Amino acid sequence: MSETTMWGIHAGHTGDADSLFKKGYIAIGWEEMGNMSSTKADREAFKAAVAKTYPQASPASVANQAGQIFRFVCEMKPGDMVVYASKRFRKVHIGRIEGPYRYDPKLSSGYPNLRKVTWHKEVARTEFTQGALYEIGSALSLFRVKNYADEFLAAVEAKTSRPIEVDPTIKVVAEEIENNTRDFVLKQLAQELKGHPFAEFVAHLLNIMGYRTRVSPEGPDGGVDILAHKDELGFEPPIIKVQVKSTEGSVGDPITSALYGKVGPSEHGLVVTLGSYTPQAQAFAKSKTNLRLIDGEELVDLILTHYEKLDSRYKGVIPLKRVYAPEPVSEEAE
Repeated sequence: MSETTMWGIHAGHTGDADSLFKKGYIAIGWEEMGNMSSTKADREAFKAAVAKTYPQASPASVANQAGQIFRFVCEMKPGDMVVYASKRFRKVHIGRIEGPYRYDPKLSSGYPNLRKVTWHKEVARTEFTQGALYEIGSALSLFRVKNYADEFLAAVEAKTSRPIEVDPTIKVVAEEIENNTRDFVLKQLAQELKGHPFAEFVAHLLNIMGYRTRVSPEGPDGGVDILAHKDELGFEPPIIKVQVKSTEGSVGDPITSALYGKVGPSEHGLVVTLGSYTPQAQAFAKSKTNLRLIDGEELVDLILTHYEKLDSRYKGVIPLKRVYAPEPVSEEAE
């Protein structure tokens, strides 16, 4: 790995600073902050300045914004490399920072925090591995490029571009996109549907899957949160007794055993949790043919499978959109 410091930067959400970048600058916004050159070169000082300028921002947002501004003003140095992916022209620009931080609202009122840069190479996005493109697609305006810095440096030094026959990073990128989505779904459910609302959500999911459900009133439920059945009156088997846990921790055997104690010979038991199950709980369930455990991972599978049928209120809790992710080529296909 090269020791050259490399930064990645975006020109705004819609590429509105693209023309400024083409003139030999990189820039960040935060115009309300004013000239930051006199601010003490200390992260806490930058946090204080951001908090004062944006009093409604959460502590996490303050830390995020201050970190990016601090890096641009204090950590970024002349001689560092910078990568900028143009959204408008689908090109990756690679250059070297030439000057110190400067504040010039006359040059760009929306992006007054500037650094001079010399662009050395403009390369089509298709020349890079998917992993490299994913790294510079960070949600941050300014960030360090670490994992694929050597790939971008090689692109500057290469006299001609080389085609990439097999991209080993595609699998990693696809898995990371999927993992991020799963983490998001579980986080939203844990934060927005804690307790009884989670039972209502699971009942709704069972409705979509073809079951009729009755949710126990909020409060003590006797160990059964939901009754699910296929017929209208709920008399015909199979009757499913459901216990839900909106915890992200591990559900133990006492809970699974307690539910099973309420399951009759012709009934079924189902435990649904956002978290996982202890080995003891899993062993107990395996010994019972009419007891089923669904953990957070399997719950996300069901949600993604039936997402389009979810009620709009739940889509608002878990806002997702359909995207196409790169699919690794199997060994058989090769």
